[in-house]
Amino acid sequence: MAGLIVFAPTAHAAESGATLDGAGLSLIWALPFAGLLLSIALFPLLAPRFWHHHDGKIAGFWAVATLLPLGFTQGTEIALSELLHVAILEYIPFILLLVALFTSTGGIRLEGRIGGTPTANTAMLALGALLASFIGTTGAAMLLIRPLIESNEGRKYQTHIVVFFIFLVANIGGSPSGSYTFTAYLPTTQGYVYQSQLQYPLSPGDHVVNVLRYSQGVSGTVTITLQANDANQANNTASQYVYGG
Repeated sequence: MAGLIVFAPTAHAAESGATLDGAGLSLIWALPFAGLLLSIALFPLLAPRFWHHHDGKIAGFWAVATLLPLGFTQGTEIALSELLHVAILEYIPFILLLVALFTSTGGIRLEGRIGGTPTANTAMLALGALLASFIGTTGAAMLLIRPLIESNEGRKYQTHIVVFFIFLVANIGGSPSGSYTFTAYLPTTQGYVYQSQLQYPLSPGDHVVNVLRYSQGVSGTVTITLQANDANQANNTASQYVYGG
């Protein structure tokens, strides 16, 4: 019964044809996200005590600043549908991935006398960026973040080191994908499966857009699976609910 209650808004939105047209949204809708990023970047530097006591409340404020205007302008059904979509298909799987990586790396402890000098920190950042090419950005970040923090615990200013670590190891690090193919499962009446031809390699940070059209107006979930020999396999599957007309 709980599952039926949780998924009811999404199902009702699908039946009524309600959907959020992201292409029609203006740049003003990016303000809450920009505010969240600025809060994460500035509060620990300008008001660290306030941030450590109220970081969850600040994040919640920006979430509400997105949901309430979305509900007023697009309707409650669409707002709840998008909230459930993000929570169930994106947020929860990502948290489960972090829990799995944290658990698997929890028994690995790197010890040694690594002083928190600029040279040592630069070497550790370079090592993290290199490891991200083999074990994935999230795996490298989970493995090296604790040694980095421990080696710099005697420094007065530490925040900038973690910021550089997030950019270089957790985001930028990685390797080219090599040639790849992808499979798209389309929600047609007969459950059509599209298999792509061989695609050109992608470098870290590259994006590609593929447009798949099908004539049957059937609502359902489009699932795309990437077949590539890269380390970060967790990012190789994506799903999106679409509404048929």
